Amino acid sequence: MYYNGRILTVEVLIVIIKSSTSLRNDYSAISSLAHEAQEPIYITKNGEGDLVVMSITAFEKREEVFRLRAALDVAEASRVSGEPTFTIEQSRKRLEAIYGQHV
Repeated sequence: MYYNGRILTVEVLIVIIKSSTSLRNDYSAISSLAHEAQEPIYITKNGEGDLVVMSITAFEKREEVFRLRAALDVAEASRVSGEPTFTIEQSRKRLEAIYGQHV
């Protein structure tokens, strides 16, 4: 749930659960669902959670989010530890000096 002062946004968690039998008997339907939903599909075996499957596209997007979050964590740790920070204008000037063009 996020609140930016005017708009309250609530994220809805979509949980898709299928049995291992449905995966075994109707792989095409599970594959189509994974591509449509772009969410993980939880596979159960004997009523217990066993696996999670998802489309490669959804997996790669999720991995990119994890990499971005890790990079942001490193940047925040640097900031908190007292390493120098730069304004947008300072950053723009540094990039112009490196790349020799107006950014």
